[in-house]
Amino acid sequence: MSELYQLKMSLKTVGDELSGTESKIAKKAGDPSASIKEIQELKSHKVELQERFDVLKDRHDHLEKEQKSLFQQNKSTLEGVSDPKEKVVKAKAELIRSTIRERPISTDVKAVLGDRNSTGGEKILPTTMTNELLHEPFVKNPLRGISTYTGITNLEIPKITFTLSDDAFIADTAAAKEIAADGDVVTFGRNKFKVFVPISETVLLATDTNLVQTVDQALQSGVAAKEKKVAFNMAPADPYKSLSFYGVGISEVEEKDLYLAIRSAIADLHEDYRDNATVVMRYADYLAIIEKLANNSVVLYNAQPEQILGKPVVFCDSATNPIVGDYRYSHFNYDPEIIYDRQKDVKTGIENFVLTAWFDHKIKLKSAFRIAKVTPEA
Repeated sequence: MSELYQLKMSLKTVGDELSGTESKIAKKAGDPSASIKEIQELKSHKVELQERFDVLKDRHDHLEKEQKSLFQQNKSTLEGVSDPKEKVVKAKAELIRSTIRERPISTDVKAVLGDRNSTGGEKILPTTMTNELLHEPFVKNPLRGISTYTGITNLEIPKITFTLSDDAFIADTAAAKEIAADGDVVTFGRNKFKVFVPISETVLLATDTNLVQTVDQALQSGVAAKEKKVAFNMAPADPYKSLSFYGVGISEVEEKDLYLAIRSAIADLHEDYRDNATVVMRYADYLAIIEKLANNSVVLYNAQPEQILGKPVVFCDSATNPIVGDYRYSHFNYDPEIIYDRQKDVKTGIENFVLTAWFDHKIKLKSAFRIAKVTPEA
């Protein structure tokens, strides 16, 4: 039962008693046999009832005003908006503002964003925002274009996508040994992380488009940064060792310079993976290779990286040592239930829109990758 409804019931009860007491006072005053003491007692009781009524009415009017204001806000947020994209932006803006200001989310907003939360107890990020956050390509995360991404709870998948009925072996002996040692199924876990988006009052009062763009870009950048951090961590500590290319035991190929190391790493891959291989490396390392190969000639500077290295190249400053391989076997999986909340930064007074998510990154087959390294000088 809501507080406003309880107040309405209490107001009626006290109001009825107050009205009845006023009638009794008038009746007693007109009765010559009634004592003055009885009238005074009724008048004193009336004063008490009036004070109770006034307190209840003040609280009732305050809550009713808030409710009407919230109704008008929600009504003006989506009513009359016909463009589906604009409606989603406005709904997102209302969700963010309501979260920061700890207001209830209207049913209209939940409906537009595809709310999955049937209990009303948890703050689960609606379907629309979750899908955009996890499945739209992010410019700031180069793995988004080549790795596999899913959003499935308790995901388990086979390492090999197909077999032949008349084959008693896997063509790649390294893959066969890996599967024999580690099993043929990949099981994804849940690693918790948070993204904090500081939101000032100025941003909250900005246009819906500006507010949503600010929050969306910050959340996407935060998720992308977390993915890169774990995937390219050079010294991963347990229990996150299995999330890093450098921590799972991928074979290393060493040569006297990086160009030869990358070419040898490509050649060292089994043909099943080599045909679909991509080189992920730092742009600075690529420029150093071009500088050495060009030998003061400008021709190589105009060539595409794939023409130089023989495979498509994706630049990522986090890739300390180049990683060559079939990135379909690099797999990120998110738990679809992503939670949103608010937190105030006591140091600055700025409110944070907080996203909590769970994900895992698995190298489904280590044999599908090689790490290119330069042989240390003796």
